[in-house]
Amino acid sequence: MCGVSEGRERPAGEGVWVRGFRERYGLPGLVDVHTHFMPERVLRKVWAYFDAVGPMTGLAWPITYREEEDRRVELLREFGVVRFTSMLYPHKAGMARWLNGWAADFAARVPDCLHTATFFPEEGVAGYVREAVEGGAVVFKAHLQVGAYDPNDPLLEPVWGLLAEAGVPIVIHCGSGPAPGKHTGPEPIARLLGRHPGLRLIVAHMGMPEYGDFLDLAERYPEVRLDTTMAFTDFSERLAPFPVGERGRLRDLGGRILLGSDFPNIPYGYPHQLEALERLELGPDWLRAVCHGNAVGLFGLPALD
Repeated sequence: MCGVSEGRERPAGEGVWVRGFRERYGLPGLVDVHTHFMPERVLRKVWAYFDAVGPMTGLAWPITYREEEDRRVELLREFGVVRFTSMLYPHKAGMARWLNGWAADFAARVPDCLHTATFFPEEGVAGYVREAVEGGAVVFKAHLQVGAYDPNDPLLEPVWGLLAEAGVPIVIHCGSGPAPGKHTGPEPIARLLGRHPGLRLIVAHMGMPEYGDFLDLAERYPEVRLDTTMAFTDFSERLAPFPVGERGRLRDLGGRILLGSDFPNIPYGYPHQLEALERLELGPDWLRAVCHGNAVGLFGLPALD
């Protein structure tokens, strides 16, 4: 197998390993709901954050795929990722509309990218979110840790209502990993879902480290999903191990778990996320659903190959 890779030094044959993985499980391709593409100057700041994150987590976080944009797209295609996202997020007011414009352009020139958008609690947010949905956005990203905002901010109330009514999924970083934020954790999300039970939230990183609490919410609310981003990998198992006793719940919720990777901002090679899922030993049907079928159904994608 293609073990963990640190930094830019990646094992040879990553694409070959991923192709073998797909062939083992009869996968026509992978759908990765948690990949990052954003304006270059914003991405450079994100990378600088991860370069400095060691003291926060106690673990170095080298960016394995610190490549130019075209090369990053090419790598995903080499891995057989047939649909991916351009997760991006503002850290202050006045950024989101501009980011959405960039993401719309990116989706137009990279057709295998699911048109992604974002938002921030600010005046006018409902208007530009509606514009994004009407312009073809099929998934949103919310980052409570970086944005440092409460999902229950009154400014966001019309946004949640709009997205729930439209059935547009939102990948939301709401768990307290890699470090807690003022508004992270399950409690703010539980309050949000109490008002908008139909929201199609995709809890990023399986809700790390509050795994059990977010599994509880997924069991309670049929439209809540979780993505696998960085979960179960050697890196995250050192930082916030997934409880072995909860694996049965992973099997039971297998129809609502989606492949996510955090590409390119991962401190190991892309195959390791797949390797980590495979070694859970939850079966071929579970892996096929997580890596392909669940996202195809959620986004209403055509048959992929």
